[in-house]
Amino acid sequence: MADEVKLPADSFEPLDKSKHLDSEKIAAPNLTFMQDAWRRLKKNKSAIIAMVILVIFFVLAFGSAFFSPHNPNAVNPQYANLPPKWPGLNINGVNGTLVQAGTRVNAYQAAGAGAGVHYWLGTDYLGRDMLSRILFGTRISLTVAVVATAVDLLIGVTFGLFSGWKGGWIDNFMQRVIEIIMSIPTLVVVVLLILILKPGMMSITLAIAFSSWTTMARLIRAQTLELKEQEYVLAAKTLGESSFKIAFKHLLPNLSSIIIIQTMFTIPSAIFFEAFLSFVGIGISAPQASLGTLLNDGQKNFQFLPYQMWYPAIVLSVIMIAFNIFADGLRDAFDPQTKE
Repeated sequence: MADEVKLPADSFEPLDKSKHLDSEKIAAPNLTFMQDAWRRLKKNKSAIIAMVILVIFFVLAFGSAFFSPHNPNAVNPQYANLPPKWPGLNINGVNGTLVQAGTRVNAYQAAGAGAGVHYWLGTDYLGRDMLSRILFGTRISLTVAVVATAVDLLIGVTFGLFSGWKGGWIDNFMQRVIEIIMSIPTLVVVVLLILILKPGMMSITLAIAFSSWTTMARLIRAQTLELKEQEYVLAAKTLGESSFKIAFKHLLPNLSSIIIIQTMFTIPSAIFFEAFLSFVGIGISAPQASLGTLLNDGQKNFQFLPYQMWYPAIVLSVIMIAFNIFADGLRDAFDPQTKE
């Protein structure tokens, strides 16, 4: 008979508590939904850059009272149409010179401006500081967009969530209401509001808010119809949870990506629409400035003084591009279906 194999006496003793198997270690820390979204957002470099750009624009725009070097509405006819001048730089385009009749001349000396007078982005046809007007104009454009987006969120999400959750004849009736509102051109709404209210921020904001929430409502309604048939929602209903609790606990977290991406698209759309209305002359009224009014004033002298139109156009373009890139990054970060 073969020799029996003798095992050590401690072969079947439990491991000491100080000894941990590598396979039992937690690979990643336990993160909340917002912490996990922020972690994935930080990996998207383009979205972070766009977010920083937007933060800078918001700080400069809403802090324009502190950052503006001049009064944006102060008229100085003697300094009209001066080019940009940056102190200490002798580079064409930012040294206060213009080309007139084939000769480059110092516009500031020709206007009798002192050595300490300089305008970073030049002046307009009334001698108003372009930098100050762009800062204040950006604030007005962003204010209109943010207010319109807040209404979009408040009405659109609530309307779409209620319509999709109830279903049946209530859903059909609410969708017909949306179709009626969407059939009315926004420009017609603006003109009607201008007849009732005076032209300005109020009429433009109400017009954008009246027509912009319908897209959000239809998107939320479509997703709600799909989500309410999921097992976790049916289980919550079986356990007796109220519709209000189900909406905030189960539906809204899964709708967050759609809400965020649509919100980020609504803001630049509202900015562009406000700029369009002000550009054609039915938006913000003088002496207030918005990006649209600045573009309208700049295009009149674009052939000879292109900087008056280029700077507002660059600001408008950068804001819209940054919002779109940031929206894509937020969609990828908040969407639970894209988890790594």
